[in-house]
Amino acid sequence: MSETYYFVSDLHVGGDEELQKCEFEDEFVEFLRMLETTDEDAELVILGDAFGLWEFTQSAGMKKFDLLVEHHPKLFDQFRKTGENVTITLIPGNHDAELAGYPEYERRLAEYNVNLDSTLSLTRSVAGKKIWIEHGMQEDAHNRMPEFGNPRANPLGYFVNRHITGKAGQLSGRGKYNWLKDIQSLTPLEEIPDWIASNYFYREMNPFLRYGALPFLLLFQISLLYLLVLVLEATGVLGTHLISNLTTEFLHQFGLVGDLVEFVIYVNLVVVGLLILVSIPLYFFARDVRKTLERFGLVRQEKPDKPADAPYVAAAEDVFEEFPDVVAYIYGHTHRVSLTNVGERVIINTGTWLKRLHRTSTWIGILPPVYYPSYRLNYFKIDEEEGNVVIEYHTIEKEAPNELTLVQRLLSRRPKVKNDIPKRTVIEGSEKEVVESASKE
Repeated sequence: MSETYYFVSDLHVGGDEELQKCEFEDEFVEFLRMLETTDEDAELVILGDAFGLWEFTQSAGMKKFDLLVEHHPKLFDQFRKTGENVTITLIPGNHDAELAGYPEYERRLAEYNVNLDSTLSLTRSVAGKKIWIEHGMQEDAHNRMPEFGNPRANPLGYFVNRHITGKAGQLSGRGKYNWLKDIQSLTPLEEIPDWIASNYFYREMNPFLRYGALPFLLLFQISLLYLLVLVLEATGVLGTHLISNLTTEFLHQFGLVGDLVEFVIYVNLVVVGLLILVSIPLYFFARDVRKTLERFGLVRQEKPDKPADAPYVAAAEDVFEEFPDVVAYIYGHTHRVSLTNVGERVIINTGTWLKRLHRTSTWIGILPPVYYPSYRLNYFKIDEEEGNVVIEYHTIEKEAPNELTLVQRLLSRRPKVKNDIPKRTVIEGSEKEVVESASKE
């Protein structure tokens, strides 16, 4: 049994066409090289979804593994080297659940010094306490494996992935900016329609259409204010002449430019009027449709009843109650890295190494939102120190790619992504100490 443990998850390496590319491969290989040279008695545990086997839609069975090695020889070569110095254990997630369905995977992975443990959960001992480890898909109703180990028994998420994520990987190279492949970096999935609309407008739309529509969209909210003031002045509620002053005195002094702005505002007023007439009946229809979809769990509720991580917290609490010596519950799956305190125990989500996309509204107008990319390459380290369980949180720097268009950058601001996970947490008997919070990314 090792004395020190490293935990990562949700690498999602592999897939058809553009999904073959692994944008963090160099950083992960460097992380493995660090473990190759450590003098610790260590074990690296990969908590599932190491490989995107669901994303291979044009291959089946062990052929997927051959393609993984063919596309990522540097990664597998480093697995072999690192595995000579530390133990590497891999448990399946939902995206690579086939690892548990074909016994041949165990032998093939062993060739690269990766030990496949085809179980839903496992434990490790540290300082006389237990660490509970699982991928987490069993707490997700859409991705819960109905018969773990049966490669033909798949949840709803499998079919969604094959027809959406897999197809996106095949088609992404046809776009102007090769953006469709990033669909697996988008959470929650309910964001997909807005994300597609955003990329169509900023990246795929004919430039003449985009820049022709831009003034109308930017001035849309101003037009609404213009309409409101116009109605209030016409009805005598406001005893002012703001509208006439705006058009006759202010805008006209700018000549042709002022005339164009006035034209855009008047066109928007006509559009607003038409929208008001249509939107009243459509509102009640759309509201009823949304409620129906919410009942079937097909769209996210406007006001969710529970936090997104509620099922995992409940599962951890059940484990803590049944096994009092378990002090840490570690899972992945959701791609949201976190460390949550539950009494004198902790719940850890190992996050993902995939690119993350952060929705940001534009400054003005009714333009589509902008999705800013970022990375949080991270791992947790757990070992014993003076009889205590010590949890360390580490991040690996990787700059966000400069892939937004000029219009996207001008009309929005990069969001600040907080990293509030403590760098070091000490569990000492029945007492827990948190030391030195991580800084903002």
